[in-house]
Amino acid sequence: MKRRLLLTLPGWTALAAAANAARAATPATPGGTGYKVTVEQLQQAVAQRFPRRYEMGSLLNLQVQAPRVRLLPEQNRLGTEMVVDAAGPALARPSTGTFDVDFALRYEASDQTLRAHQIRLNALRLDDMAPGPAALLQAYAPTLAAQALKEVVLHKLRPQDLMLTDGLGLEPGSITVTAKGLTIALVPKKML
Repeated sequence: MKRRLLLTLPGWTALAAAANAARAATPATPGGTGYKVTVEQLQQAVAQRFPRRYEMGSLLNLQVQAPRVRLLPEQNRLGTEMVVDAAGPALARPSTGTFDVDFALRYEASDQTLRAHQIRLNALRLDDMAPGPAALLQAYAPTLAAQALKEVVLHKLRPQDLMLTDGLGLEPGSITVTAKGLTIALVPKKML
């Protein structure tokens, strides 16, 4: 029995040391250690959820194409530019424009995803659209941008991604936007 205890003691000591090292390595600044997500992974995840179609009554139909993701590390946010194709009875002819938005990120523990939130519309550019429909679209643009990106899943952590951290008593914490992608801090689990 003592021998079995002695054989497991080094394993427990190594596990405790790893847990302490992981807690100490939790990033306090951008570029620290943690779970990394590249801009390519973000772009791929977003592309899977588009195009999206929206109807504005029976007057205007909009199709929002997959956005291009931009990293905004100085604001700790992501930006996107989305092409919008507009058609319908309110338009003399179909038109194309772009939405430029930025947003923060949050971690959703229930399904282990990173989601867009706090969405801000920066600009809406419309090509060759008549003033009436353009004004209608401008009025609805912030709502449309929020609907297009609201709670969009940008990345899903797999169970194997969290297996070691879960065993060490850690969970995803703050999300930092860096010049190369995202760093998700690993923090001690909250006690319930």
